[in-house]
Amino acid sequence: MAGFASMLWLGLTAAVAANQRRLVFNPTIEREVKSPRSSGHRTRPVVLRAKDGTRLSGWLMTPKLPGKHPAVVYFGGRSEEVSWVVRDAGKLFPNMAVLAVNYRGYGESQGVPAEIHMIDDGCMLVDWLAARAHVDASRIAVVGRSLGSGVAVQVAKERPVHSVVLITPYDSILALAKRKFRVMPIEYMLRHRFESIKFAPALKAPTYVLRAASDDVVPHSHTDQLVAKLARLCGDDVVPESDHMNIPYLEGTQERIASFLTTQFARPIAVETLAQSADTAVAAGAASTVVAAATAAAASAPASVPSVPESAAASALSPVALAAALPLAAK
Repeated sequence: MAGFASMLWLGLTAAVAANQRRLVFNPTIEREVKSPRSSGHRTRPVVLRAKDGTRLSGWLMTPKLPGKHPAVVYFGGRSEEVSWVVRDAGKLFPNMAVLAVNYRGYGESQGVPAEIHMIDDGCMLVDWLAARAHVDASRIAVVGRSLGSGVAVQVAKERPVHSVVLITPYDSILALAKRKFRVMPIEYMLRHRFESIKFAPALKAPTYVLRAASDDVVPHSHTDQLVAKLARLCGDDVVPESDHMNIPYLEGTQERIASFLTTQFARPIAVETLAQSADTAVAAGAASTVVAAATAAAASAPASVPSVPESAAASALSPVALAAALPLAAK
């Protein structure tokens, strides 16, 4: 029996190691919304190239009023295809430019998902958006849901973003995996760790956390660990009647996000933030545009944006069973 148990443990360990990408990422190819369009924005599909040439597909939404606008880059969850963000952008991000692009391997984006690529691609998306003529490069926020909260945290560490919104965030994927596989040396096996808790103290941007009232994917204890380390926590709310899957679609969630970002974007920008935003745009090849924006913003306070209301051995070794057993950040 001891020998059988040892072989079973070794087999399970090998299966987890071999299939860890499938455990962390669950690419969804089919669009959630067939013909996405925002009622509050001009909407157009975009195809951008990552540093290594990989084609990434998504949507850019621009406010219908002329002039420069604050902006948002959205990062989705483990199983999430982001076309729904286009449909709901009018409520979620009023009077803001929005960039929602599918991860590698998701939707119509090419490539294979990996933590390092998600962070690099996320930084590229912020740089690209900062270079748009209709975007106020000093007011770019990042919003991340579940798995995407880990992307948002690391991008916010690498780029001088204005604000951060984290929906059902976790301390780290590693910590969640260790919770699921208590008897396995998961720390020696897992490559895609998304250790947000390591980067949280370095975030300079105001950060807003939203939790699901009932969450069996990211227990509140894991969110507590992250919240305790965030340098500029501005709010930590639980959305009533929400769970891990439905939270972004609820009216209460969308009103909270819109209100937080509208309030933050209406605040005066510090001089050092303007300088950092200019540096970001220089890296994206649009220094002149952002310097002009920074000069104008420094000369006069920004216009206020209207506020928004508030097991058996055989099955244990199956990759499919393992994926079901570890929904580390489902959607």
